[in-house]
Amino acid sequence: MHRTFTVGLVQAAVSADAAANLRNAVARIRDAATRGAQIVCLQELFNSQYFCKAQRGERFDIAEPIPGPTTDVMQSLARELALVLVVPLFERQAPGVYRNSAAVIDADGALLGVYRKMHIPDDPLFYEKYYFTPGDATQDERATTPGAATGFRVWSTRYARIGVLICWDQWYPEAARITSLLGADILLYPTAIGWHPSEKAEYGPAQVEAWRTIQRSHAIANGVYVAAANRVGHEPEPGTDGLEFFGHSFVSDPFGRIIADAGTDPQVLIARCDTAVIEDTRRNWPFLRDRRIDAYEPILQRYLG
Repeated sequence: MHRTFTVGLVQAAVSADAAANLRNAVARIRDAATRGAQIVCLQELFNSQYFCKAQRGERFDIAEPIPGPTTDVMQSLARELALVLVVPLFERQAPGVYRNSAAVIDADGALLGVYRKMHIPDDPLFYEKYYFTPGDATQDERATTPGAATGFRVWSTRYARIGVLICWDQWYPEAARITSLLGADILLYPTAIGWHPSEKAEYGPAQVEAWRTIQRSHAIANGVYVAAANRVGHEPEPGTDGLEFFGHSFVSDPFGRIIADAGTDPQVLIARCDTAVIEDTRRNWPFLRDRRIDAYEPILQRYLG
């Protein structure tokens, strides 16, 4: 049965005030609901500035459990507005085990589960390996509790089957393919990506184009919708030029066409999706049908040269 669903992406600048960030996110979610959104995705680590620009032990204090105070607020909001919410957080799972996570909340307020970022970068001003334990690769379909090991997962929500991947995950075709094979109608990518200010003039446009191109390719190769919600604004870090997050949140249909597009200012992006487009695209580009699954074992190796 073909279904339509409407996605909202919140693209926001973030302050150092976590309570204010939460209030602003709630206001933007309400705005998305008034504009017809049924599934709303916030940006990566939405309620704090991007703290991974330096390795500081005290920044672990930003983390919170899931379920916890932020998901409590968001569950109540989802129930009130009949929205599906993707809420990306710095999760404290246990002493010494911290994750870059996204809580998935259904339209009745139920916490369906948690996706934990699988690919963790380590680059200048993106020192994520210091803070985050990567998501567990083990699949356990029997696990129904929010804290269960997740790996790549898809959730059947009131409006659509959604897959969630986070930022650095968006560069990996394996992550998109596996999540699509699990039955996702849409891949949602909460993101915090930006420029080193000193590199913007030379590399800025090419970096944005590469970021969008790789994600559009996931939409085409898998015949699914893809939506990326990025943050905007300059965030300082003592002793550095900080980072300028470049926004450009977007939604691509399964043909790779951009159907909703943001610039570099805060905004709420809305896009209507139709699973009939998935069906039509896959009939005409049957990439999943023609995969040679008997020939792909070498991909499990780190390098074959």
